[in-house]
This record gives sequence, C-alpha cells and structure tokens, in this order.
Amino acid sequence: MDHDMPGPGDHAPGGLWQTLLLVLGLLLASAAYLLLAHRARRRNSARGWGRWRSAAFLTGTFLLAVALLPPLAPFAHHDFRGHMAQHMLIGMSAPLALVLSAPVTLLLRTLPATRGRQLTKALHTRPARILTHPAVALLLSTGTLALLYFTPLYHASTGNAAGHWLLHAHFLLSGCLFAHVIAGPDPAPSRPGVPARLVCLGIAIAAHAAISQLMYGGFWIDIHAPVDQVQGGAEIMYYGGDITELLLAAALVTTWRPAPGPQPRSAATGSPLATGAAAAR
Repeated sequence: MDHDMPGPGDHAPGGLWQTLLLVLGLLLASAAYLLLAHRARRRNSARGWGRWRSAAFLTGTFLLAVALLPPLAPFAHHDFRGHMAQHMLIGMSAPLALVLSAPVTLLLRTLPATRGRQLTKALHTRPARILTHPAVALLLSTGTLALLYFTPLYHASTGNAAGHWLLHAHFLLSGCLFAHVIAGPDPAPSRPGVPARLVCLGIAIAAHAAISQLMYGGFWIDIHAPVDQVQGGAEIMYYGGDITELLLAAALVTTWRPAPGPQPRSAATGSPLATGAAAAR
C-alpha cells in the first residue's frame, strides 16, 4: 500500500456535460421501461405487469445515479472508500434491483412476434448458455476482484478516464449477469437447480469475505492509497457485500419452486387425480 491515491483525481469525470448526459441516459432508460410496462399491461390486461417490477427498475437506476453522480462520484476519485462504495452500488446493489425488474421478460411480452422469436433464439445459443453458466458468472463477477486489487490493474484502470468507465461497465454487467444466474426471473435456459446456485452464491460470499479481509490486513494488495482508506474500503466491501448477497439469497429463496412429485392415481382408472392445485397449474 502506498499513501497516495493513484491518478483518477486528475481524470475525474466531473464536467457538467457529462453529468447531464448521465442524468439524461438514466431518465431515458427509466422512461423506456415504464413505457414498455404500460404497453404490456395494455396488451394483456389480465396478465398485466407487476408494479413492483417497475419499482425495482427505478430503484436500480436510482442506485446507479447515486454511484455515478455527485457527491459520491467526485469523492470516489480521491478516496478509496468512495471507490468501494461505488463498486458496491454499481456491481451489486443496482444489478440486483435491475435483474429483479425482469427486463428480458418485459421485452418478450412487448416485442412483435418475429423479434420475440429472434430474442428467444439468441437466448438459447451456445455462447449465451456458456455466458449464463454459474461458474462463468462467478468468475466474471467475483473472480476478477482478486485480479483487480492484487495486481497493478486497479491503478492502471483508474489512472485514465476510459479505463475508469470500462471498470464501471464491468462491475455493472458482471453484477447483472451473476444476479440473473442466481435469482433472476428472466428465462435462463442453462440455469441449474437451486442447490447448485446456492453453492455458487456461497463461494461468492466466501470470496468477498476473504478478499476484504486480505485487503484490510494489507496482504498482497496493490492499491495506492492511505492505509485508513484501504481499511475503510475493505470494511465497506465486507459488510456491504454481505447485505447485498443476503438480499440475493432471499430473492433466490422466494423463487424456489419444489419439483412436482408423483401424483396419486385413481384406483378405478389408474390415471392421476385432478387435484385443485394441479388444475390451477
């Protein structure tokens, strides 16, 4: 550990135009989602579209705004604790909210039939299956943290504006991928059963804890920042990661649907009995 922040302060994105573009982009994304949700409700009023899913998307965009706009964004360029708070918001909290809004399902309900079939076909391609495998999602979202903080990569990526924004993009996309694989409501053709996903989530929790503890103790890390900032960032990673991963586990549990067991057969006909629950399904 050094006692100087690396150079992101010299490249801090604090210009008015950049702030306005960020605000505009988040507002447009929110407006587009709400428009599609309204279209889904009009297209099938009986099925509708859950307002809590819209609320989840708006929560996700709000968390991104908190992370990328003042006062946190300028602070993150001069203090490692601010960087770690950004990491938690962009890479864990916002992705969970965005994934729970089920954007792919919303698209499938509102796109024309031809486009919907194309999207469904894309979701079943081999690259999509590989990308959405839990091991790949775990490697991209959690495995790269060791590469970032235990090598000069952190200093290199935050030392210029382009690298800094690429780091943000990686946090967001990999976080969304992991949340989708573990507990996303959108279709995932290669998603394994709940026990396998719980194992992956447990590995992620253990990895976050190990990395944050090594960071707090100053072992193996390559972060050019004062010791108190690095230790504060490690605490944010440890406790913030635990909170978000517990929420992710809760989301997984709420989507747990036991596999239907064998149905009792009628003694007279030998056919399955038509219970009320089966009829409802």
